[in-house]
Amino acid sequence: MTGKVHRATIYLGAIALISACGCRQEMYDQPKYRPLQKSDFFADQRASRPLVEGTVARGTLASAPVPAAGAPSAEELRTTMPVPLTRELLARGRQRFEIFCTPCHDRTGGGGGMVVRRGYRPPPSLHIERLRDAPIGHFYDVITRGLGAMPDYAQQIPPEDRWAIAAYVRALQLSQRAALADVPEPERRSLKERK
Repeated sequence: MTGKVHRATIYLGAIALISACGCRQEMYDQPKYRPLQKSDFFADQRASRPLVEGTVARGTLASAPVPAAGAPSAEELRTTMPVPLTRELLARGRQRFEIFCTPCHDRTGGGGGMVVRRGYRPPPSLHIERLRDAPIGHFYDVITRGLGAMPDYAQQIPPEDRWAIAAYVRALQLSQRAALADVPEPERRSLKERK
């Protein structure tokens, strides 16, 4: 009798072992897209989907010190900065512009950045009349949502830095069309002495 019990225990153990191996679920074997993988399912062929409009990452909305929108309503863009324009804000805008924008727009905003020289579609110059006349909220909105060949930077650039970049773009635009009369008197004298 002992031999039969021993054999039955071995058989039951073997069946349990085979069942456990056969029922093992490997989630990494299921069909799925990997980040930045091509997808024929979506029209833009990107497997990584953009966030649904209005999605806010956990913990970021309450900490945002400035409005997280380029427009007070869906129909109109902001025409004024929602934060005070300071030297520090422009310095931050310049730093962020040089990190995120110069690869395409170059340091002056002319549109001849390094990736453009390597074959990427050139952006319009930030100094054309249409963009000089655009409200400041337009630049914030384009950074947030993208436009044309420009992708959105909502995930990479927080709202306060988007406003800083928009302010710096305005400063760049002014710098390209400044007249001597626009320069404060003390600096004007030093410019005349250099000639």
